[in-house]
Amino acid sequence: MTADEIYRRFPSFIREYIYRNQWQELREPQMQAAEVLFGSNDNLLLSSGTASGKTEAAFFPILADLVDTPPKCEGVSVLYIAPLKSLINDQFERLEALIEEAGIPVFHWHGDVAASQKTKLMKNPRGILQITPESLESMLMRRSNDLPRIFGDLRYVVVDEIHTLISSDRGNQIICQICRLERKLQKSVRRIGLSATIGDLRIAADWLGGGSRRNTQAPVPSPVKLHWRLAMEHFYMQDQAFDQTEDNPCEKPKKKKATLDAGYEFLYDSVKDQKSLVFSNSREETEYTTATLRQIAERRGEPDIFLIHHGDLSASIREDAEMKMKDESVTRAVTCATVTLELGIDIGRLERVAQMGAPTTVSGFLQRLGRSGRRGAPPEMMMVFREESPLPYAPLPQLLPWELLRAIAIVDLYAKERFIEPPRVRHLPFSLAYHQTLSILASSGELTPRALADAVLTLPPFREIPREDYRQLLLAMLENEDIELTEGGGLIIGLKGERLISGFHFFAVFKDSYDYAVRCKSGEIGTITNPPPVGDRFALAGRVWQVTELDMQRRLVYVEKVDGKMKVSWPGDGGEIHTRILEKMREVLFGEEEYPYLMPNAKKRLATARAVAKATEMKNSMLVSLGGSSWVLFPWLGTLPFRTLKRYLKHHAKRFGISDIQSEGCLYITFKGKGDLRATLLREIRRDLDEHTPDLLEFLSESESPVRDKYDDYIPAELLRKEYVADRLGLDEFLTRFGGNP
Repeated sequence: MTADEIYRRFPSFIREYIYRNQWQELREPQMQAAEVLFGSNDNLLLSSGTASGKTEAAFFPILADLVDTPPKCEGVSVLYIAPLKSLINDQFERLEALIEEAGIPVFHWHGDVAASQKTKLMKNPRGILQITPESLESMLMRRSNDLPRIFGDLRYVVVDEIHTLISSDRGNQIICQICRLERKLQKSVRRIGLSATIGDLRIAADWLGGGSRRNTQAPVPSPVKLHWRLAMEHFYMQDQAFDQTEDNPCEKPKKKKATLDAGYEFLYDSVKDQKSLVFSNSREETEYTTATLRQIAERRGEPDIFLIHHGDLSASIREDAEMKMKDESVTRAVTCATVTLELGIDIGRLERVAQMGAPTTVSGFLQRLGRSGRRGAPPEMMMVFREESPLPYAPLPQLLPWELLRAIAIVDLYAKERFIEPPRVRHLPFSLAYHQTLSILASSGELTPRALADAVLTLPPFREIPREDYRQLLLAMLENEDIELTEGGGLIIGLKGERLISGFHFFAVFKDSYDYAVRCKSGEIGTITNPPPVGDRFALAGRVWQVTELDMQRRLVYVEKVDGKMKVSWPGDGGEIHTRILEKMREVLFGEEEYPYLMPNAKKRLATARAVAKATEMKNSMLVSLGGSSWVLFPWLGTLPFRTLKRYLKHHAKRFGISDIQSEGCLYITFKGKGDLRATLLREIRRDLDEHTPDLLEFLSESESPVRDKYDDYIPAELLRKEYVADRLGLDEFLTRFGGNP
């Protein structure tokens, strides 16, 4: 279809919207979406960069269909599923007038939506329903018999930000929900997935279309010429001076004296006069960064323009940050955030994005970079690295700037190769299978074991689970009284299962904790997991609070604000890193290429690291002696194959004559060993792998029960070990690296 043909297919109110916004032409995503949705009955995976207009692209044809073919029966016509409440609250603001003009109502449904609004939908279901996976799970369980009425006219299911969902239980939960809803409605609904650029479109399209009777089209976005403003600077925490960048990170720096911390002072001056986002890789770092920037502002006698945004803060604090970032009359505002602002919330025009440390993925880097540079300006990012100054006698691994190397590798991989991590599909998600078993029984009532197995195992995420393994799961659930066997031989929810599904916590498949709400007078600040005693202090929302009262029964912590700054800790991990990033880090370390975005300190730090690497045997061998009986192995492998290697070494430690095996992330492994292992160890590993492919289950003891996902505590240990091998280890890359010539 030509652009003119597509334009003419749009109703007059959409053409008027295009005219009012002064669009000279339809963008590529809008053309691609219209061609699929107007020209076929297929599902659509629409993948393109941040701020490319994916929402409009998908909803222009959808709205055209709803207007051209009005509903013939009661019911919601479009179901929009988003992973974040803030996405639901924000996503349609740009289209609000357009949808209102079309006469199509939009309803929100999540935990923060008033009951009166939900009642309004239930009385007269129609239009567009925006919902979180957790609220949809609740609806499937508790309103099962009413689903045909609620969704009587359902034509489209739109899943947003699917690149964040594919590898997770939460994403697979959505696929289960869509399939269950289609079964209940007895029809196939068109699926539309919206995503940032994905490394392998075919994998993502297959995931989106799982269980669908429709083909899924995934148009390939055209290569985009890169136009970035990017800079990286490095600081030792002991530095007393820093380089000020003014407005342009590429201008010649000026030395200034640091009063608190050189790295944070540099960050402060990089963002203080602009509307900016400061990303960190953890809530801990986000809290500490916010507190430090506020402290610097106070010391300098400058206004506190610093906001904070992460998942443990109250809705009011998060919404305040979003509102100020969107408000065009606010010209100076800096929000320190985690992944919660990495996704597609429209926060208006930003001058700059800053990043503390290195992102863990190429896709994450692109998402964060894309938050700036909207409305025609190039994206701009400043990366700031802080590390302890290595002691003269520090071991080799501690002399290398791993985060700086990772950042350069991530930028280089995309800039030169357009590499983005491919989605990783899980094979044996037993925790989710447990959850969906209870959910299906709760919604359907008594089922025979065979009927229950058929209902669960035919859902796409569980098709690789053997029926015998599922039988073992059901037997464990019977033994634990999660389910019960009736006199007629059917299965129903058991006593313990009833208690489990009765609370709203059950609807979420990600690990959550029964947190304590933190309140200062009448205002809610956020949540914490472990409340300190009265009189103690803790950090939250970028400030320090002193506990004045504890209400353990109601899980409330009353506080008052005090001056100061503290570290804070949340449970969690750093995510998975792809092998290609580690391999590129090696190329950066041993190469000679100069990177124009490195500022003076960072350039000097890379040169120092290269000199250290050149002075050792790192380039010639993965295995390097640290002196005496200490050794270090640099395998340059991503998280999964690295984990496999470490377990392999521990399993064969006695045979190889090594001990005290330790690791740092997926960067290196240290151990003790006698003699010249450099001449023997890698050769022995290669010989062993050439002779037979290892059985990864051998690397786990029979007593080991690797608990990671929310309901793993309810899963038999044998099944958890199988899942760990299938989804947490990476045999192929391990064999490729060590089975051949090292």
